[in-house]
Amino acid sequence: MESAPSQDPALPEGGEVVSTGSAWRLILRTFAQNKLAIVGVVIVVLVVTFSFLGPVFYHTDQFNPNLSAVNLPPGGSSPLGTDQSGFDILGRIMEGGRSTLEVGLAVGVISTVVGLVYGAISGFFGKWLDIVMMRFVDIGLAVPVVFLFIFMSRIYKPSLGLLIVLLALVSWQIPARLVRGETLSLRTREYVQAVRVMGGKSSRIIFRHIIPNTIGTIVVTVTFQIANSILTLAVLQFLGFGLPPTQPNWGSMLSDGTTFLQDGFWWQVYPALGFIVLTVVAFNFIGDALQDSFDVRLQER
Repeated sequence: MESAPSQDPALPEGGEVVSTGSAWRLILRTFAQNKLAIVGVVIVVLVVTFSFLGPVFYHTDQFNPNLSAVNLPPGGSSPLGTDQSGFDILGRIMEGGRSTLEVGLAVGVISTVVGLVYGAISGFFGKWLDIVMMRFVDIGLAVPVVFLFIFMSRIYKPSLGLLIVLLALVSWQIPARLVRGETLSLRTREYVQAVRVMGGKSSRIIFRHIIPNTIGTIVVTVTFQIANSILTLAVLQFLGFGLPPTQPNWGSMLSDGTTFLQDGFWWQVYPALGFIVLTVVAFNFIGDALQDSFDVRLQER
């Protein structure tokens, strides 16, 4: 006996079944037609290249302060000037971009994966288990992020790994709610019921049939989670809770630069601020376009 299909084919208005390959081509075509999405992709590629490959070609010392070159304006050997410790701003933006993107990507992926599994289990089994699991989600959403980071910074020494874990702990609840909503709808589909009738285990149904059919929600959520993580990191660094000074990032550059903004040292603030805004907006452009691309009603139109 043939097993039930792992994906539910799309059914447009006319009743004609659309294959998985055709659906993906339609999604990609819809995404490519969104000009803001293309702009977002280009910006993200440029920022990633700038942050990870830039230091290979533009060598600067970001560990030893140079007190003889403090607060120099843009020009000469420092195209974007230097900061209060004599560090080259352009080189620091490259180094800061690497740690910022690492945190954003890691938190976005981890929080989405955790929320995906959690939400799928909660929505599939339902009843009392769903009620209990969703109450934990509500508790997590009610915890003030800043308070949590203040508390943890007093107990543990800040590090990149600890920051990723903490941000993931306060970010997985929203993906969990979204996937739970999708699962509540998917678990009543005919192909899921067919697997149940054939004796399929709950774990197989969840990981082979439910989760693959939430791919649209997953992809869109990852992009928004990355953008939110980068923005949250910048806010925490601005408030003084985040990575140590030995690990530069755009948020700490923005926080340090505002101290000298009234002295006219604008180059210590606006370049880092510009990269934060551009990167967050680019990921939001991509997320919005993916949301439209996976919208079945839009595909039917």
